[in-house]
Amino acid sequence: MLSSTATTMLRAGVSRSSGALQPMLLRSTACPCSPFSMNTKLPQPTSVRPLSTSPSALVLRFRAQQQAQQAQQQLRRASSSSSSSSSSTRPRSDAELDANAAEAAAAAQSAAHAGEPVLDWNTFFKLRKTRRRVQLAFSVIMTLITSGAGGAVLSTGVADAMVAQVPLEPMFAVGLMTASFGALGWLMGPAMGGMVFNALKSKYRGQMEIKEGQFFARIKKHRVDPSASSMGNPVPDFYGEKISSVAGYRQWLKDQRAFNKKRTTFV
Repeated sequence: MLSSTATTMLRAGVSRSSGALQPMLLRSTACPCSPFSMNTKLPQPTSVRPLSTSPSALVLRFRAQQQAQQAQQQLRRASSSSSSSSSSTRPRSDAELDANAAEAAAAAQSAAHAGEPVLDWNTFFKLRKTRRRVQLAFSVIMTLITSGAGGAVLSTGVADAMVAQVPLEPMFAVGLMTASFGALGWLMGPAMGGMVFNALKSKYRGQMEIKEGQFFARIKKHRVDPSASSMGNPVPDFYGEKISSVAGYRQWLKDQRAFNKKRTTFV
């Protein structure tokens, strides 16, 4: 009786609240992700922007690739040409390096004395000859002065102890010492003569230095190789000391060419 009464009451309750039970259970047990949830919004699919495949973009990309390839090819060609040129270029000799250095020094001097009047070559050679004569005269004068002063000092007996150490006769020993004093004066002569010449010709000093640099640059550039000289073919004025005019310089150039021709015939 009890079981049947309970069953009858349960069925009656279910039947009375069947219309409200199901929605209540659905509302209470629905998860946020459930499609039955009333407040749940479904995630919207993100819009994916398609890649630009228009013809203009493809053309621009193709042109950029071509330009990059051309730039790489040009770099490779430049590197190969530079390496080939450096390998084919022969090393410069010491004479060429000296000539280039002399030319650079002459250019620097001419730039430093740009405001001074230009000195022509004929006047330069005349002043150079005058300077050489002044230096020679001072060499002779200083030789006489130093040798005389040295002989006078040695005759007083100041250097008797030194003379006694020389394994020669005292007269010869004194003579050698006097000659050494004279040689010292000879070496001092060019320096003193150059100082006197620069003091007398001070207005030409800057231009003389410029012309000196240019002249020695030409000498170093056109002179011959002394290693090819011999007894039958000596070097013709290697330093150009005998050049005293423009005609003398031209003759010096002819002598250098003659030396080279003679060397080639011997070889």
